[in-house]
Amino acid sequence: MTEVTNPLLDFSGLPRYDEIRPEHITPALDTLLETSRQAVAQAESTDNPTWESFVAPVEVALERLGRAWGIAGHMESVVNTPELREAYNANIARISNFYTELGQNEKLYAGYKLLAAAPEFAHYSQARKTIVEHALRDFRLSGAELAPEQKTRFMEISERLSELTNRFSQNLLDATDSYAAYIDDVRRLKGLPPDNLAAARAAAEADHFNGYKLTLKAPSYIPAMQYLDDRALREQLYVAYVTRASEFDRMKWDNGPLIDEILKLRQEGAQMLGFKTFGEESLATKMAESPEAVLQFLRDLAVRARPFMLQDRAEMSGWAMERLGIKGLEPWDLAYVAEKIREEKYAFSEQEVKQYFTEPTVLSGLFHLIETLYGLRFEEASAPVWHPDVKYFELKNADGSLVGGLYLDLYARAAKQGGAWMNDVRGRKKLADGSIQTPVALVVCNFASGVDGKPALLPHDDVITLFHEFGHALHHLLTEVDELDVSGISGVEWDAVELPSQFMENFCWEWSVLPKLTRHVETGASLPRELFGKMLAAKNFQSGSAMLRQLYFSIFDMELHQSTEAVAVQKLAIAVQRELGIPLPPFYNRFPQSFSHIFAGGYSAGYYSYKWAEVLSADAYAAFEEEGVLNPETGARFRHEILARGGERPALESFKAFRGRTPQIDALLRHNGLSA
Repeated sequence: MTEVTNPLLDFSGLPRYDEIRPEHITPALDTLLETSRQAVAQAESTDNPTWESFVAPVEVALERLGRAWGIAGHMESVVNTPELREAYNANIARISNFYTELGQNEKLYAGYKLLAAAPEFAHYSQARKTIVEHALRDFRLSGAELAPEQKTRFMEISERLSELTNRFSQNLLDATDSYAAYIDDVRRLKGLPPDNLAAARAAAEADHFNGYKLTLKAPSYIPAMQYLDDRALREQLYVAYVTRASEFDRMKWDNGPLIDEILKLRQEGAQMLGFKTFGEESLATKMAESPEAVLQFLRDLAVRARPFMLQDRAEMSGWAMERLGIKGLEPWDLAYVAEKIREEKYAFSEQEVKQYFTEPTVLSGLFHLIETLYGLRFEEASAPVWHPDVKYFELKNADGSLVGGLYLDLYARAAKQGGAWMNDVRGRKKLADGSIQTPVALVVCNFASGVDGKPALLPHDDVITLFHEFGHALHHLLTEVDELDVSGISGVEWDAVELPSQFMENFCWEWSVLPKLTRHVETGASLPRELFGKMLAAKNFQSGSAMLRQLYFSIFDMELHQSTEAVAVQKLAIAVQRELGIPLPPFYNRFPQSFSHIFAGGYSAGYYSYKWAEVLSADAYAAFEEEGVLNPETGARFRHEILARGGERPALESFKAFRGRTPQIDALLRHNGLSA
């Protein structure tokens, strides 16, 4: 196939998402794998490697392979069909094998060593030096120094892990999509807000059911747990949610055995590379020095957060007993009781707040913020998309020059993975003719869409999620590095990559920003100052519990990957909860079976990075608090020192260049209401 007949082979512009079909995947990869192997063979035969003769030709071939495979993976995540899944799964092994072989290629490894030792290396740009240094590190981590028989086994491990992590994700999607609670008596849905009730009705109508449909997708599940007065229905939904992809669910989707095998293979591979544990291997490419240092950091935070969590719990238990007659607070009561306390204590509800956050206004206000801070503007443009919901925007400088492109896919639907994420479509680089390939990113969320002709209403938490993912997108789009492997988010340490995203969340709490973000769905009025004051007063409501929840995930993850022996996963989860003083969930709760971040999403032995990077982001935002939240000069400095630098230098150096010092934890504690 040619680029005319196969859209996955067309790299002349934006991807032709609307034309891509399952039958395109394998032929495209046939071509791109062959081209990549030819480029590698040519590099292997280079006697005196230079950047132009050795690095550049392989980079071009690998970029095209990576872009095509990335598009296939993206489509499998957002418009999943049996045919697409089959085509994607059929190629996982050979893609994994190719990259494992590449990482173990002794001739390429030797070529990079020669580059690093050559006199010309001293005159390389910082970006090129970093790329070579990262390549040498990655060859070692890919098994390039292993004996031949070990390389074979290492390749088997890599292939199998690719298959297992992909199946984990697919099991969770299938288990989530398979559940539905059909309600024919509207009285059982008392308390559910009107827009959520309308969405439940529309979902039922789509299934030709005369009533209401609740699912385990976030836009349905979260408000149901938060507002439904029917305690038995909340319990029913909770049980279904926490048993997804477990032995209590349909056995064909049980992720338990997959987790055991994933952990075993990760540990085996790590030991082959000379690490004591997979946790140590994971940190070889991160800022943190050791698993012990990470766990110490997490447990120190837990000590600070636990008293606040106990206060939260005591308040909820007392309120539930006094107002609802509930003697024993159950997990399916927590979100419901918390919302009731919020309404009473702060005299507002999330339902009241979200009437002001209509999706078009939020997006317009977000664009205005970015334009103010960084001197940019967004313009909606035409581009092929994978679903009618998707929009495409061009990001431009004040002089009209193109910075990059951004796809937005904001609404939940069937056959789309849950959660929210940013991914790159292509990276910035200088082309052979001297022109610049501009970066392109995509942001995917799972918000509830508008119903009955009204715009989507976003809970404030969804607004924060959108800002978070835009932070990632800006990190990728605003890079000024011209070398692909360290431009944008490429080459950035994993435990620093959340800095720009968590930094953006802070603006959702600024009065100077909110008027542009809000317009009441009925009246068109901006968010009242009085209501904002109540939101601000409630900002750190149950922050101790929220902090401890994230620390639980992080400690569980690191302890899981720091063990040298087989781990009883469920027992470890309970042990960490006991250590932190978190009330234990019911015996059937199988949270690990849906923990996609560490078993399918790249955060293995790295979930701590959310808290690690939050220290950096809170301290970086403190500079805006000190100098002016909407100060363009501070924004320009943040853009230049943090967002523009990509992975060409260590993240800590970028932080110090912006802040003038090393990071401090004070701002994090203050922002979370945990300071003395």
